[in-house]
Amino acid sequence: MSESGDVLLVDGWEVAPLELADTYGARRHGLLKRDGVEGAFWLDPCRHVHTLGMRFAIDVALVDRDGVVLHTQTMPPGRLSAVRLRCRSVVEAEAGAFARWALTTGAKVEAAHG
Repeated sequence: MSESGDVLLVDGWEVAPLELADTYGARRHGLLKRDGVEGAFWLDPCRHVHTLGMRFAIDVALVDRDGVVLHTQTMPPGRLSAVRLRCRSVVEAEAGAFARWALTTGAKVEAAHG
């Protein structure tokens, strides 16, 4: 998992610190056993997520291979995310963060390395 100053960009704007879960172990563990997340958490590759065993609600964005957001939703603990066929990765954050960041369906997201 990368935490070396990465940031999430939404439509070219820097919005939050970013953790990249780009290994099997990091994706498998995800945000489980945490009480929150600072910024955003990007699982790549990933097609859908769940909040079974989670301690807090999260915003979820399903993203295609070009970084275009296909779907967003807020998920309380104990739920399964939507599925979109073109989804290649998933961005997660604490519930309410996407509204502050203007992260909506159709937005372009990307990781910038610091």
